[in-house]
Amino acid sequence: MKEDFNDLVAFITVARESSFTRAAAQLGVSQSALSRTVAGLERRIGLQLLMRTTRSVSLTEAGQRLLSAIRPRFEEIEAEVDALRGSTDRPSGTVRITTTDYAANTYVWPRLQPLLRQYPEVKIELLNDYGLADIVADRFDIGVRLGDQVAKDMVAVRIAPDMTMSIVGSLGYLRSRPPARTPRDLIMHNCINLRLPTRESLLPWELRKGRRELQVRVEGQLTFNSVYQMVEAALGGLGLAYVPRDLVEERVHAGKLAWVLEDWCPTFVGHHIYYPSRRKASRAVELVVEALKAGHQRGQSRNA
Repeated sequence: MKEDFNDLVAFITVARESSFTRAAAQLGVSQSALSRTVAGLERRIGLQLLMRTTRSVSLTEAGQRLLSAIRPRFEEIEAEVDALRGSTDRPSGTVRITTTDYAANTYVWPRLQPLLRQYPEVKIELLNDYGLADIVADRFDIGVRLGDQVAKDMVAVRIAPDMTMSIVGSLGYLRSRPPARTPRDLIMHNCINLRLPTRESLLPWELRKGRRELQVRVEGQLTFNSVYQMVEAALGGLGLAYVPRDLVEERVHAGKLAWVLEDWCPTFVGHHIYYPSRRKASRAVELVVEALKAGHQRGQSRNA
């Protein structure tokens, strides 16, 4: 029975990593030993579970069926073990969080610093990603996204107020270009784009005025995967940037940037933390959730 579980763990790891090399490194075994283990599982079941080429590893239909059946159960076992470990007087363990650079800098990191000082055995792995990662498939404990980006089957808790977007440019840049009075005028401007890793195209600028909603595909010399680089480029006079309003508000008030199409900039439901409803959270995860929630509640109290 023990060997059966080892076979299944090996299969899950290879399927998740889509690579025998990465899976072997993660499990601490040789690639050849891992290949033999998975081959033994396939012989025992009597079905091919993985398609192997020199460049990639993919699931067969039987492999996908097996993975869908066993992975949630192994995750529940791991979560329960983590919960038992975290129930001691000294919470410990690694909490993996996927978020964006803006949410991490604005809401997540400032609220986790006191927790890390208080609980030195709790570790945080914070990954910035605009690709809307699948937190179950990618083995994250917590995701942080705008409220309307959270899947319905997740537990979701608000940690931030609603977020208003803005379009900004430097005064020098704006003096050199025709004024943008409507979204159509953006075609005359050098617009700074944001690319999402899971999309082949660039992120459209979502604009809204009254009942009119537009998704505008803009063009320009620069494309980044970080809003902070976009702001720096706008400050440098290299074009218009579409970024969260509170990220640039101080610079606008200081005269370094100016609003563009301000009456077209929409407001979105604020950032939420989310995690699977069926997963039992460890004490370390619970502490992180509590810290992120408490920061928002304190902000609401101050504004009341």
